[in-house]
Amino acid sequence: SSRHKKKSKSKKEVERLAEIERQRRQKEAEQKIIEEEASKRIELLVKKRVEEELLKRKSEIEAEVNFRVESAKKKMEAEMMLELEKRREKVREEEQKREVCFEEEKQKREELEQILSENNKKIQEAQRRLAEERLAIIEEQRQMDEERQKLRKEQEKRVKEEQKMILGKNNSRPKLSFSVRSGVS
Repeated sequence: SSRHKKKSKSKKEVERLAEIERQRRQKEAEQKIIEEEASKRIELLVKKRVEEELLKRKSEIEAEVNFRVESAKKKMEAEMMLELEKRREKVREEEQKREVCFEEEKQKREELEQILSENNKKIQEAQRRLAEERLAIIEEQRQMDEERQKLRKEQEKRVKEEQKMILGKNNSRPKLSFSVRSGVS
């Protein structure tokens, strides 16, 4: 009987402990539900507050976004303009180099043309001098030929006159009279 009492006592003890455990679990479950509910409420409140804040700050945010977009756009435009200006400058420099080269070529060409022109003048002057000298030589030869002919004519004239004198033509020689005298012994 004491054994049965003991059994019954221990059974009750087990049941009591089981009840306590069940209650503890139930409390935990309730606590968990309460915490989840609170968490959900807090989440909803935070979400609502964030939405309200966002609505309030929407125009500020949009303005900030627009400002950043504009800034980025301006920066890009400035960079593009700078790049474009660099390219233009490069093209301008190349153009100037070409112009300088062209000017140098033009100057060289003009110098060469001037040298050619001067050389042509020198050649023409030399040719003119040669022509004058040739003319002078021809003139000298003509005069010498004339002189020679004159001398020849004079020589021929002298020879003729001498012959005439010898031959007694044209009464060029004093008359010799051959007369016979009588009485000369």
